[in-house]
Amino acid sequence: MRQGAGVFKPDIRRVIADEANDLSTTMRRLLTDMAADLQHIEMRVKAVTTEIEALAAKDDVARRLMTIPGIGTLGATALLSAMGDASRFRKARDLAAWLGLVPHQHSTGGRPNLLGISKRGNGYLRRLIISGARSCYAHLDRKHDRLGDWMNALGALMHPNKAIVAVAAKIARIAWVIITKPGALYDRRDPNFA
Repeated sequence: MRQGAGVFKPDIRRVIADEANDLSTTMRRLLTDMAADLQHIEMRVKAVTTEIEALAAKDDVARRLMTIPGIGTLGATALLSAMGDASRFRKARDLAAWLGLVPHQHSTGGRPNLLGISKRGNGYLRRLIISGARSCYAHLDRKHDRLGDWMNALGALMHPNKAIVAVAAKIARIAWVIITKPGALYDRRDPNFA
């Protein structure tokens, strides 16, 4: 069989159907059952995804959150459900800190010492936002987006993984503004042309 998830499904069907290979009948039956289980799980995932997309389409705040690069239907609905009442965060940095996207601080004697990201809060939500930030960092059209120049400067200053976490923190801050201010949208336009 070829390697990779994309070719697994056609290859497993081909291997099961091929009577000339050296699979025993027990192994062929087990593989058939596993392929059926995989197909059933994929159908369930598709149904739940459709349901989540329908929920996001009905909610005004979720639709506005999805205008932010790196936040899709799953990220928007997960953020809204995990946050609950947005008024408990006084400022945007509080949301980023709650998600664990800001540096852990260990200060003594008036000397601040910033360590790695704190990784506090909801790990699933943090992974979603960091994955969206990673996608933005790799695929965003930086010439026509407000975040473009900022991401270029970050890339010149630090390792890409650190820059991606910084982009995730920025996305979380933008999300706080959109959630707390009615009618606010992310404006992708370059500020030079606004």
